[in-house]
Amino acid sequence: MRKHGRVISGLVGFGRACEAWIDVHASFVLYCLPPKISNTHNAWRMANKNLNAAKTAKKDEFYTQMKDIERELQHYWPHFRGKVVLCNCDDPYESNFFKYFALNFNLLGLKKLICTCFDGSPVLGNELLLDFGDFTDEPKKMAYKVEITEVKDLNGDGAVDLADVQYLLRNDKNAISLLRQHGDFRSAECIELLKQADIVVTNPPFSLLREYIGQLIKYERKFLIVGNVNAATNKDIFSLFMHNKIWLGYGFNAGNAYFKIPVKTKPDYAAGVYNEETGLVKFRNCHWYTNLDHNKRHEEIDLVCHYSEEDYPIYDNYDAIEVSKTSDIPCDYAGAMGVPITFLDKYNPDQFEIIGATENETTEEVRDLRIQGFTKYDRPYIKGIRKYARILIRNKHPKNL
Repeated sequence: MRKHGRVISGLVGFGRACEAWIDVHASFVLYCLPPKISNTHNAWRMANKNLNAAKTAKKDEFYTQMKDIERELQHYWPHFRGKVVLCNCDDPYESNFFKYFALNFNLLGLKKLICTCFDGSPVLGNELLLDFGDFTDEPKKMAYKVEITEVKDLNGDGAVDLADVQYLLRNDKNAISLLRQHGDFRSAECIELLKQADIVVTNPPFSLLREYIGQLIKYERKFLIVGNVNAATNKDIFSLFMHNKIWLGYGFNAGNAYFKIPVKTKPDYAAGVYNEETGLVKFRNCHWYTNLDHNKRHEEIDLVCHYSEEDYPIYDNYDAIEVSKTSDIPCDYAGAMGVPITFLDKYNPDQFEIIGATENETTEEVRDLRIQGFTKYDRPYIKGIRKYARILIRNKHPKNL
């Protein structure tokens, strides 16, 4: 390992093929002996260019803040006892998800924590760099996994923090190893790790959210992940909402999600999005997607409005009324209603039924709501004016007044 131009090495007991030195006041640098490169390894290197391109082009590297993770995770603690947690888009030396679960490993009663790092992921600092034998001036960031099965305060300071990482990895019950297929969550080796997990918690690439959620559903994993809330309108993801296989979590404070971005990322965001002083970007269209049950999901919306033809016009092309705000849902209307996507944040499956949506491939019930003679059904129309896309819902227990 290089520190201030010198090579310093120390044996880490868990990995005989690795040498490492960790200094909590500097970057973490790990040099490994050259692995055997197989044809499969080379094939995945080529295939993985597509993921790299997507991550670069779509600016998918957003690092979730610890306070946001703590605020959301506090509502799910009972789900984690005795479980294996996988963070499969997370470098342990960058990710606050890893830090959170390492810090709370014993409090949560975890069985195992697995983290995987993506090959070439941009770093923010305190990073783990890998150099395969030639000791060039530019070490390469490679994919690896960390498996934690025991966390002890071995340095005796009364807490588990980054200073304890060295001790964690020296424990024979913990392990670090390279990934041969570059950490792509779709790779065979990462899927095998997914099969071991009970719950997946991470912030996956936003541009691959549909595919990422699809994989979690395919392998029937529990999950709590960060994503763009607008992705809920995707026909595949929206279908999961309709069938109560996925729902939103508690959400970010006041609806504002702040993320750290890689230091080398050129901040070309719109005014008010990127803060040069904090190095954070702010998005209002992010939320937590999950299939872990929580109390908020069962809170009823307090409906105080009453239906009238003047206040709730019927669409030109759908036999449903327009409700522009979730808070304006009438308590006494039994028919179909069009509500904004923000309704999903308040959706209680005991109180409402989701019929479908207007902008993606519709269900048979939504098609039955179409008013014949109108030529367009992509969005609802009122007096010939095209409105925003709407989720169509029905109140399961309308009041009889």
